Amino acid sequence: MIHTLIVDNDMLFRAGIRMMIDSSSDITVAGEATTGLEALDMIQTTNVDIVLMDISIPQLNGVEATKKIVDIPNCPKILILTSYGMDEELFNALAAGATGFLLKDSPPEGLLTAISSAYNGNAVISPQLTDKLVEEYTSKENKVSPINQALSKLTDREREVLELIGLGRNNAEIAHELFIAEVTVKTHVGRVLRKINARDRVHAVVLAYHAGIVKPDGGPDSDSVFYGSKQSA
Repeated sequence: MIHTLIVDNDMLFRAGIRMMIDSSSDITVAGEATTGLEALDMIQTTNVDIVLMDISIPQLNGVEATKKIVDIPNCPKILILTSYGMDEELFNALAAGATGFLLKDSPPEGLLTAISSAYNGNAVISPQLTDKLVEEYTSKENKVSPINQALSKLTDREREVLELIGLGRNNAEIAHELFIAEVTVKTHVGRVLRKINARDRVHAVVLAYHAGIVKPDGGPDSDSVFYGSKQSA
């Protein structure tokens, strides 16, 4: 059972999220909070696997709360919720350690799948936000070393691995598709991240999109939620 914490100061929105989660047999609501401080207290006293948190909550907004939550031992995964689309705060939340973010009007099946995917270690990004995410990430890239120049350093095998990372595959899935050992995949992933100067696998996904290696509509479940593995290399 996946235990979730809903963090939003809108009572009606929390009720709507709870109703969606109650329709699932694998996910339950462990608690609700209206502020970032309340969320921090509950996480330390309640069994929580996934935090669904509004970006603009009072008393520690989504970014500041995320920074503190990830410092808690065995911290839960954090999905940031927003009504406004991609902005600087969402980028900062991802950089602070959030597992991903969703638009508040995501369909019920998209929300439930996103929770399960985040629980399994994947990054979750609403497809409507993917282009903006790419724009935010790449606008912060070092212009002296563009992604295409970095890609030229990859071997053919490493490029294949990057493409599969961009499609949200985890190490085991990549190993299966390429008929190689999982430990070999881990080595390739580490080399890819270093060569393209990616901070993590989510950043690698964004760079893969930016370079045209993967198209926004080419990944799994593109009609609802985009998933990219955020597991360690």
